[in-house]
Amino acid sequence: MALVSRILQSSDLDEIMQYEKSKLKETIADEMERELASWNARWRKESLDHYLPQGWSFLIRESTQPSEFSDEGTLAGYFLAQPLLFFDGQTQSLWVEHIQYSSLQARDELCDLAYRLSREKHFQKVFFPESQSILNAVKSFKAENWDPQVLTARTTKASR
Repeated sequence: MALVSRILQSSDLDEIMQYEKSKLKETIADEMERELASWNARWRKESLDHYLPQGWSFLIRESTQPSEFSDEGTLAGYFLAQPLLFFDGQTQSLWVEHIQYSSLQARDELCDLAYRLSREKHFQKVFFPESQSILNAVKSFKAENWDPQVLTARTTKASR
């Protein structure tokens, strides 16, 4: 199986919601508690309505027939992101609000994709939500804590 990435679109909203609800079932047994947790989740509908049309969020699919134009395969993960202008002394940075994935390979690919996107667009930094689960994926970028809940990695030589 190959991993294929593409920009998230507004038409992906229902699939993302179902994906996240199935992930919640893995950690929260009680249906009422899952519903309450979804109200404050970073992937709630209002958040997706904001992030999806912007064009900075990506998904990854596991596909047996990899093609950049194919939308077949199982959703393996995604991230929600947006540019930050004139933040932390930098002209442009990428803020990754949320990352969700089904495998370590998908996690690594998503983090690498956010980092490469930032470099290609000449952003100075990329900010990731701090999580023990993504530390291994971002250590090759020399990511460091920006604050206790956010990791940052420089994406140009001039950033400080």
